[in-house]
Amino acid sequence: MRKLLVRFGTVCFILLIFAIGGGCAQSPGMPPAPAAANTTSAPSNVDARIQALEQQVAQAQSAGDNSWVLVSSALVLLMTGPGLALFYGGLVRKKNVLATMMQSFMLMAVITVLWALFGYSLCFHEGNRIIGGLRYHFLHHVGGEPNANYAPTIPQQSYMLFQLMFAIITPALITGAFAERMKFSALCIFMILWSIFVYDPMAHMVWGVGGLLNATSGIIPTLDFAGGTVVHITSGVSALVCALYLGKRVGFPHEPMPPHSVVLSFIGACLLWVGWFGFNAGSALAAGSLASSAFVATQLGAAAAALGWVAAEWVRNKRPSVLGAISGAVAGLVAITPASGFVGPMPALAIGVVAGVVCYLMVSSVKRKFGYDDSLDAFGVHGIGGTVGALLTGVFAASVINPVFKDSSGRVLPSGLIDGHPGQIVNQLIAVVIAWALAAIVTFILLKIVDLIVGVRVDVEQEIQGLDLTQHGEEAYNLEV
Repeated sequence: MRKLLVRFGTVCFILLIFAIGGGCAQSPGMPPAPAAANTTSAPSNVDARIQALEQQVAQAQSAGDNSWVLVSSALVLLMTGPGLALFYGGLVRKKNVLATMMQSFMLMAVITVLWALFGYSLCFHEGNRIIGGLRYHFLHHVGGEPNANYAPTIPQQSYMLFQLMFAIITPALITGAFAERMKFSALCIFMILWSIFVYDPMAHMVWGVGGLLNATSGIIPTLDFAGGTVVHITSGVSALVCALYLGKRVGFPHEPMPPHSVVLSFIGACLLWVGWFGFNAGSALAAGSLASSAFVATQLGAAAAALGWVAAEWVRNKRPSVLGAISGAVAGLVAITPASGFVGPMPALAIGVVAGVVCYLMVSSVKRKFGYDDSLDAFGVHGIGGTVGALLTGVFAASVINPVFKDSSGRVLPSGLIDGHPGQIVNQLIAVVIAWALAAIVTFILLKIVDLIVGVRVDVEQEIQGLDLTQHGEEAYNLEV
């Protein structure tokens, strides 16, 4: 019996040892090798997911910004045709309606081709302080990748297209000054040359990287958000030179030459107002808060100028006119253009009121005193409105609206070129003088050249008969009825 108990105890001891050994092998405190491998791969999986998420966010931002810029491009094209075509077409006499509209339409085609050949490159390729280079000629290197110097979240093709619409409408604005008396052939040659020798250099100086007046890289940093100097001053001053060079229309100012259809002009002005949101808010080049701020400033500036013009006219003539109201709105849109991305709502109202009153006095008093025949007041509205807006941009610009003069750390640069600093006002004045001088001198030279080639003005008989028939062989209205 005793031996049996010893043997039984020995077997139990051996089993207990095996049990303890197996339990230690199965212990959770000693994880198997594969578990250790998983812990080392977890961080890489998290990094990959974060990287993919960031890429999706960037793609969504790019899609939103690109959509806004493309819509804005269409809105700016809408400003030329039908907006400006109707606005100007309604202001001329019946015998010149088609010819006036054709001028805007033709520029939509001619400037587009020039832009694709070399215009975009001359404006936005890095060249010298005055003009760009030719790397982008024939739209080489202009594709789906962004150009980080101008718009880092949209394809460069979209940026090129948006800027094309500005290049189209700028020379079209000039046509209002010589309406009813310029040869169509002369117009085509003149506008091609003007685009190359006036618009392209001015656009590069103000908006091109390294340009003389560029806000961040220029020698004379100038604030021009959407084209006060580039678009409106150059076109307005060139318009005055054209009006003076071509001379007065037959019968001006003794014969009455009222607009043949203020209704058409009214529709055109409304289209201009709507399209201007693409002009100004689209210049933010992104669907963000800056676009919203520019949108608000544009609306307020136009409304205030319309009221300012109407009030001045009401006081002087004892009644407001429809033509005065729409002219005032356009003047306000012109003046707020350079400031729209730099000022808040209340300064936008102030700029609008000043522009409305000043442009009204320019059109009603100054023009009459000097006796020049700016047929559709291109100089009084765009040249003067653009000048007022460019100067007041220096007065009201605020870094809280647009931190264009902040460094990478967000610190405002100590150059004192914003927030109403006198230095910025001086810079704005210098830019205005440069724009006036470039437009006036080069326009006069180009008119001389075109006059020698084909002659710039139709003869008296053709002008009396009307440009619709003599230049295009068509009639918008049957004048015999």
